[in-house]
Order: sequence, then C-alpha cells, then structure tokens
Amino acid sequence: LIFFSCIHCCNPPCSNFSSEGTQTSGFGPHSQPTGATPPSSSASAFCPVPPLRHIIERQPRMLNFRVEYRQRCVEVVLEDASTVGEIKQILETELQIPMSKMQLKGWKTGDVSDSTVLRSLHLPKNNSLYVLTPDIAPAASTSQNSALQESLNQNFLLVVSHREAQRDYSLNFPGSRTVQEVKRNISDLTNIPVRHQQWEGWPATVTDDSMTLAASGISYPCHHLSVCRRASPAPPREQPEECTDVHMVSDSEGDDFEDASEFGVDEAEMFGMGTSGCRKSPMMPENAENEGDALMHFTAEFSARYGDCHPVFFIGSLEAASQEAFYGKARDRKLLAIYLHNDESVLANVFCSQMLCAESIVSYLSQNFITWAWDVTKEANKARLLTMCTRHFGSVVAQTIRTYKTDQFPLLLIVMGKRASNEVLNVIQGNTTVDELMMRLMGATEIFTAQQQEDIRDEDEREAREMVKREQDEAYRLSLEADRRKREAQEREEAEQVRLEQIRKEQEEEREAIRLSLEQALPPEPEEEGVEPVSKLRIRTPSGEFLERRFLGSCKLQVLFDFVASKGYPQEEFKLLTTFPRRNITQLDPAWTFLEAKLFPQETLFLEAKE
Repeated sequence: LIFFSCIHCCNPPCSNFSSEGTQTSGFGPHSQPTGATPPSSSASAFCPVPPLRHIIERQPRMLNFRVEYRQRCVEVVLEDASTVGEIKQILETELQIPMSKMQLKGWKTGDVSDSTVLRSLHLPKNNSLYVLTPDIAPAASTSQNSALQESLNQNFLLVVSHREAQRDYSLNFPGSRTVQEVKRNISDLTNIPVRHQQWEGWPATVTDDSMTLAASGISYPCHHLSVCRRASPAPPREQPEECTDVHMVSDSEGDDFEDASEFGVDEAEMFGMGTSGCRKSPMMPENAENEGDALMHFTAEFSARYGDCHPVFFIGSLEAASQEAFYGKARDRKLLAIYLHNDESVLANVFCSQMLCAESIVSYLSQNFITWAWDVTKEANKARLLTMCTRHFGSVVAQTIRTYKTDQFPLLLIVMGKRASNEVLNVIQGNTTVDELMMRLMGATEIFTAQQQEDIRDEDEREAREMVKREQDEAYRLSLEADRRKREAQEREEAEQVRLEQIRKEQEEEREAIRLSLEQALPPEPEEEGVEPVSKLRIRTPSGEFLERRFLGSCKLQVLFDFVASKGYPQEEFKLLTTFPRRNITQLDPAWTFLEAKLFPQETLFLEAKE
C-alpha cells in the first residue's frame, strides 16, 4: 500500500474524506501478482495543504483506480486534483516500467495526456484502467523477480519415454507447472493412472508432487524421463479418468512450436492429439436440440478444461445475444464478442488458457461485451453457425468465416449494432498475444463508445421530445377531463333543478286540488241573522291579511280547519291561535263544535306557521 498524507507547516496528520463524507485514511497502490512474485516495494507521495478557506469550501475527493498489467493488479488512490502523470509515476515505481513506454488505457473520454487533471475527466469514485507496453516483450522479467521468477517463466522441454509403448513424447511446460500436473498430463497420453505410474529420471530433490518444475532441479532446457505401468499382482480394472487438456505452451509467442520440431516431434503429437493421445469430450454436441442447451454444454466443458476464470458466455441463441447487446437503451448497449472454437486447431489450448482466460481479458470482456460462443469442430455445428450468421449479419460475414482455415482458429468476432444493420468491427485470430488482444478489444470499444455517445444524445433528444409530447397530451387530457366533469356537474345541477321544479309543481297542483276540493266541500256561509246561533270569526294570515267568515255555532271545528286550508293554509303547516288567552285551536278535537270550543259569538284568530 502507498499512503498519501497532507503535510502542514507543523506536520500534523490529516485524514482524507471520500465524496460521501465518510472519513477514510489515505492509501495508494499495491500489486497483486498471480504467480510467485514477491510484493512490490511501497512508495510515498505528499500533497500540499490548500488555504483554510478552500478546505472549508470543498473537501478533497478521493478516486480509486484498479490498474491491470498482464497478470498483475495495482490499486491506486489519488485526489481528484492530481494528474494522469502522477498515476504513471506511481506505476513506474510499482511495475518498473518507464513512463515513456507505458500506455494507460481505459479512460471513458477521448484524449488524455499526462498533464490532464483527474477532476476535469468527471470520473466516478471507482475506475478500472489497463497498462499496455507494446515495446516490451511479454516474457521480460523485472529486477524484483530475480532468479526464481526467471526460472518460473522459463519453458522446460520434457522428453518422456513410454517404455511399454516404445514411444517418446516431447512436451513443453512452463516452470510454474507442478510435478503432479505433469503426471496427470502423461496419464492422459498413456492411459496410465497417476497412482500406477513408475518413473525414472526425476532428481532426488523431487520428494513432493506439488513442487514446481523450476524448483525440482531438472535440467534446462531439456530433461529426459521414462515412465511405465507399476507392476501389480492383480491390477484392478481402471476406469478412464476424466480427460483434461494438456497445456504444453506457456506463452503466446509461438516459439514452442519451433522448439518441438527440433526434437523430431510433429505439432499434433506435441499437443497430445496423436493416436495415443487423449480423446477429449467435445465442446458442443453435434445435434443439440436448441442453442441454449448447446451453450450450457459448451460452458461446462470449457470450465472443466480451463478452469472457472473465463468469460461469462451468454446462454441462449445468437439472436437473443444480439437483442441483449444491441437493442436495449443506448446507455445499456454493449459490443457482441462471438468466440468460435475449433478443437482441431493447435492454437485452441494456448488461446483459451493464456489469452481468453487471462484475468484482465475476462474482466474487460465482462464490463464491455456480451460474449457468445460456438464450437465449429463438427461440420454440422459449423453449418448451423453459418446459417445463423447469414440470417443476422448477412452473407459477407458467413463467407468471411468460411475463408479461415482450421489452424487460424480460434476466432473472436467483435460485432457492433448499428441503426440499419450490424457491423463486424474486427476478427481476431488465435495467433495473438494478451497485449495485442487487449489493444484490439480496446480499439473496438473506443469506436463503439463514440457511436454510443451519439446514440445516447439522439435517444435523449427523442425522449425529451416524447416527454414534452406526453406532457402536452396529459395536459390536454386533464383539460378535457375537467371540462367533462364541469359539463356533467352542470347537467346534473340542471337536471336537479328540473326535478325540483317538477316536484314543486306537482305539490302545488296537489295542494290546489286539495284546496279546491275542500272549498267545494265547505257548507254555505250562514246568514248573520238566522234562527240558529252564528259565530263570526276574523282570522289574521301571516301576510297581514284577514279572512272573515260566519259559521253556525253547531258546526264542527273541522269545517274551520277545511276553510283555512282552502285558503292555502293547511293544518299540517299552520296552526290557529287565539289572541287572549292564547290557545292552539288546531290541537282541539276537530269534532268539537264552535260553541264547545268557546268560539262564539265572535273571535279573532291568527295563523302561525309550524316549526
């Protein structure tokens, strides 16, 4: 780890704060070699303290960088006020690579120079970068790896004599391979299980099969061994062990192919593909019912041969992979990497184990690509692939694949989705290096990123237009809805008024009918000077008018009530009261006579509405 501290004039320790506001201690890069490389020496860096008012205005924002170089990984943490050149200075110390020969790739923006300030790039908190060194050979060793690292990187040629079959195998292995791995590969070639192998030629220092060839003490560059089946009185019937790939070439430069010819062994025999070699399970069944099942079998077999560190292969048809890569939102689109495998190619094992399964390649593919794979070893599968490519990419792509010979496989096709049609940006053959493969992948990504940014702008503009249109449509819909509700409310109000008016008219007509019937049913008004006693009543209405009438003293009070109702003052709504003493005549028995009610010979009454 490299620690970064802010040095004040009095040298007090300072803490860095992340963009989230949580306090973190400053730290720098540390290398993580995959081999037996010892950890790199740490370095220190210092940053001047800005004026107090700047500290108050903005806390420094720390950026994390994960930098990969071949099989090594360095983590760097810097403030966003630092420059790209400062990152290269730290990497020069960690990786022992001159800045002039170092290319730092992986930036999301275009041109980035050593003087570019990180803050101007608007980077997220966590970033992944890659170091490319085209001018430095892949096998170059650093001064820190000394003699042991140099031995681990060397290739040992083992000439193994199978005494029973009277056949010699010339096999190349890197110094990092263990004795156990060599014995397992020989088991695949000779069908002799490891526990039944009897060896001659191993140095006396080889006491543990987990020892590497570099530490075993064998002769460099060539060492002779012999093997045979261990004698047994009653050897049990052996089940053939699961066949594993024999990785006999340690790098991608192709030098081992030339070394093998010097010992009189052809390439097929060197890679274990002769008549006595291992018969491997096919990567893909020849007549799979659907592409998804074929890809699941391919992934399982690939993991069995080369380990779990490999690209994540898309499980599904080529059409589904294209949909996933090309037809989502512009920000979510990716490139499509189509890996075409051929077991009959001598480059297949080397490309898969050392290029395609390299940690930096796996990480870069997972971040920027949808990876789809297919095995063209069988002619039926190859014909099926060509049909799919013709349907999705046109006949030109299919014809291009036909032109490649078996020894040029594996192939990695980089496909970019475009508005009108899909375009194959690059076809990467198997005879490449990790650095060259990474550079070609990054070159395709840069082309795709430029196209993606244009698509994002177009999509944002289209979405903005659609958003304005949706807002206008919504406002228009709400306006129509409000008008409709207002119109319906008005219609309901008018209907209610019509209903109430109708009820009122009906009530008035009913009242009028009742009044007329009561008026017609009233007995005639008696003469003032008649034989029978006559009661003269004077009734004051609520409006101030007076009703006067004569009634026989023997008349019932009901006649009085009917008379008042015939004038529009029904008994249900009005009451008749005397002035003094105050009495409510409507509460009296209607069968009483005027005489019984003491309304004789005359009386003044007034009408009052009931509550």
